[in-house]
Amino acid sequence: MTTKTLNHRIPSLVRPLIAAAALALGLSTAQAQDIRFGFNADQSGTGAAELGVAARHGFDLAIEDINKAGGLLGRKVVGIVRDDTGQPPKSIQNMTELIDSEKVAAVVGPTNSGNALAWLHIPQQKKVPVIVPVATATDITKRYANEAQNYIYRVSMVDREQVALLIAYAVKATKNQKIAFIADSTGFGQQGVKDLTEVLALHGNKAVAVEKFGPKDTDMTSQLAKIRDAGADTLIVYGLADANAQLLRSMEKINYLPTTLGTWGNMSTPLLNTAGKKLAEHIIFATSTAEDSNPRAVALAARVRERYPQLPTFVAAAQSYDSVMLLAAAVKKAGSTDGDKLAATLENGVPDTQGVVKLYQKPFAKGDHEALSVADFHLARWRDGKVSAYEDAITKALTPADYKK
Repeated sequence: MTTKTLNHRIPSLVRPLIAAAALALGLSTAQAQDIRFGFNADQSGTGAAELGVAARHGFDLAIEDINKAGGLLGRKVVGIVRDDTGQPPKSIQNMTELIDSEKVAAVVGPTNSGNALAWLHIPQQKKVPVIVPVATATDITKRYANEAQNYIYRVSMVDREQVALLIAYAVKATKNQKIAFIADSTGFGQQGVKDLTEVLALHGNKAVAVEKFGPKDTDMTSQLAKIRDAGADTLIVYGLADANAQLLRSMEKINYLPTTLGTWGNMSTPLLNTAGKKLAEHIIFATSTAEDSNPRAVALAARVRERYPQLPTFVAAAQSYDSVMLLAAAVKKAGSTDGDKLAATLENGVPDTQGVVKLYQKPFAKGDHEALSVADFHLARWRDGKVSAYEDAITKALTPADYKK
């Protein structure tokens, strides 16, 4: 082959490589210009996956709305979604990938409290803000509260705050001052009993009966008979939706249906599917919003249902949507996606932000990274296969002084 022929062929050989390199460089530059928010939550693995799927749709729609309004700092916002399948090791892996490989500016998630507690150290050490839209364990935002900067925030219903609402309603609903508790035997259930006992004591009362059941039990009639025989006319249940459905069926078996209250986990469809539409309506539970709570909720629910028609847990979508909007407000105010600046802005300077749940006005402070409190919660129940806001004479009469915690 002559030198002339070789020189003639080199450009044709190299040309595709040059084009590919240019394309890769263009994509890399575009990606570098995008602002990336990560999402890490269970969407397939456990009973909480419904919450995670709903939260993901709220996350996606918030980003869609931000981009329709021009993005942030003149840049497009991109959501990077990961499913942790409810498993702590997978959730840890996802967080590491989102922060180290995907270079996200912030993360929204997770669904499961245990997963959050397993990886909190990662964003804290790497200075990447996290807003938790679902998981409720009190310790999530408290672990690093004494650090110079705590990077963990939440827009969800903290367990103790839910208890404050449930007890406030119970002490007014009971006609004979006899309130009982029943909870599953897990750490979740037993911590709930501890909180219920302490908060009821603040109202000068004590449970007439405290019973427990295994999370896989299907017959709780013996425990319920003891509660009935103790004279309780109001019962607070601390368990997950599938077991609570079996509890309702056991109530029906012995024809004992006292006023029954529970936490927000009762909005998951296992309660509806196992107990049936009519019986599921018996339990009243805490929530921060429902599909019919306000016009913003109605609008978001309609949009989510276009993508997720069987939406059972709208509250997770709403809280996730609001989490993204608070992050967006912080990016705008800080003029940066730097983790230190974002965290400091969330804590001290995020401007008033209209969300689905409420108007957020200085939602966070140095010692308080909870955007929602009992004052933002209300009660809901299943109606015709959907979760709807619940009001009666008691809810209308509740005042801030009733929410002891």
